[in-house]
Amino acid sequence: MPKLKTKSGAAKRFKVRAGGSVKRSQAFKRHILTKKSTKRKRHLRGATSLSASDKRQVRSMLPYA
Repeated sequence: MPKLKTKSGAAKRFKVRAGGSVKRSQAFKRHILTKKSTKRKRHLRGATSLSASDKRQVRSMLPYA
């Protein structure tokens, strides 16, 4: 069977953790930050896990992760 290609866009955005969960960065923290509260921006820091409904789709884009 031929090798599968990894979607390069998904490889830049997602990492698979040792336990099998998928790590992703938070959205809504790139621009127009002046109108967002400090609390809202603080809670958007760091990484979070991917939801279970999206996990299967992302794992198919990252066949060797």
